[in-house]
Amino acid sequence: MPTASPAGRTSPRRAWLSDGPVLLVAIVWGSSYLATKDITHADSVIALLLLRFLIAIPLLGLAARRGLRRLTARELRGGGILGLILTAVFLLETYGVVHTSATNAGLIISLTMIFTPLAEAALTRTPPGRSFLAAAALSVLGVALLTQGTGFTTPSLGDLLILLAALARTANVLVTHRLPAVRDTDDATLTFVQLGTAVVAFAVLSPLGGTPPWELAASFTGAEWANLFYLSLMCTLFAFFVQLWAVRRSSPSRVSLLQGTEPLWAAVIGVALGGDRPGALGYLGAVLVLAGTTWGRRAAEPRPVADAPRQPQSQDIREVART
Repeated sequence: MPTASPAGRTSPRRAWLSDGPVLLVAIVWGSSYLATKDITHADSVIALLLLRFLIAIPLLGLAARRGLRRLTARELRGGGILGLILTAVFLLETYGVVHTSATNAGLIISLTMIFTPLAEAALTRTPPGRSFLAAAALSVLGVALLTQGTGFTTPSLGDLLILLAALARTANVLVTHRLPAVRDTDDATLTFVQLGTAVVAFAVLSPLGGTPPWELAASFTGAEWANLFYLSLMCTLFAFFVQLWAVRRSSPSRVSLLQGTEPLWAAVIGVALGGDRPGALGYLGAVLVLAGTTWGRRAAEPRPVADAPRQPQSQDIREVART
């Protein structure tokens, strides 16, 4: 018979039921750097994002059709707020990837691991535990070593955009976790509202983006269309649905820490498919990322509530005597 988990702690099996999908999202997002760089240029960012979201919306609409009928105006406004934050995340991150190296992008975006628990601590006025901060620092050190194999270039405009994207990711996680308007909204429905809001925003911004979306679509080869569908279905639809599902069932710190392994997977995919060679320091960094995130997952779990002081044994004797 399996033993019960201590009070206030999540069992390892249940933890992985929520953490496993988030880790898969980190792997998918890690692969998105290579996929995005292959098909994106500075004058096609908004067009690409519009196409990417337009592909995902119909499928998500089918999954969310029942929830959409019950959607209230308050929930619609809440989802719209999250959708605008999501729009900012994608714009900053995609423009950042175009204007900087994948090495810098992977290193800087990992700062979300630090920003989220610090922001959460500020909101709750509860300082994060030393173990969690140490684990996050170990992970960031691992990312730094991991990215040094290909060299760290001078900070640029793209680096600043990725830094702002990390802040926007933090805001997305925290607002999703704390916004009362969407607390009871169906996951698929809320994701649809977010992506729908982003589609409207990208459509409005499209005239400012350079290449029109229809021209970009007409210029794509079969391989580029395959990349676009991967970005749309896996890196957008699947990833953000899982993130929304996980944040509402876990803590923002746990989610951000698992997503912080994204640079590790970006490096693994770069080595396997892109021909990158991280070197000895890079492999050491990968080990530190894995160790730091494993440690941090445990540190982020709620601490068990101490049992109330046991009453004197004489009371137990009296209870037995009454029987």
